[in-house]
Amino acid sequence: MRPGVRLGVDVGSVRVGVAKCDPGGILATPLETVKSGKGDVDRLVRLAAEYEAIEVVVGLPTSLSGREGPAAQAARRFAARLADRLPPEAVRLHDERLTTVTAESGLRAGGVHGQARRKVVDQAAAAVLLQAALDAERLTGNPPGEIVRGSS
Repeated sequence: MRPGVRLGVDVGSVRVGVAKCDPGGILATPLETVKSGKGDVDRLVRLAAEYEAIEVVVGLPTSLSGREGPAAQAARRFAARLADRLPPEAVRLHDERLTTVTAESGLRAGGVHGQARRKVVDQAAAAVLLQAALDAERLTGNPPGEIVRGSS
């Protein structure tokens, strides 16, 4: 397991959920929700610098069959914009199937409902995504997902 903080990013059309892990890469925790649109990539670049993240794991929403639809293409475009602003090989795409469902379920079980849940579900989904990526790396010894190259 490579040491270092990583950020997890759950890209949505309205909000971008962000999570981070500890320097040992053991536990992912929700960090914040960023409004999608102007300034979202700027905020993630600042967070990556603030936490000295070694990489950013962006969720790739595929269908249960593994097909990529419009949401996956949007996530790929977002990841490429982020990769343009971070060091080479610092952005990875990782399968995020069912992360929001898992996050919603966990929040509901924890007694978080309605408006309060909507405010944090994207962060929680990012934490589920990042934890899955950390667990995959710990299991295989290889960095998770696919490297995203910027357009430049």
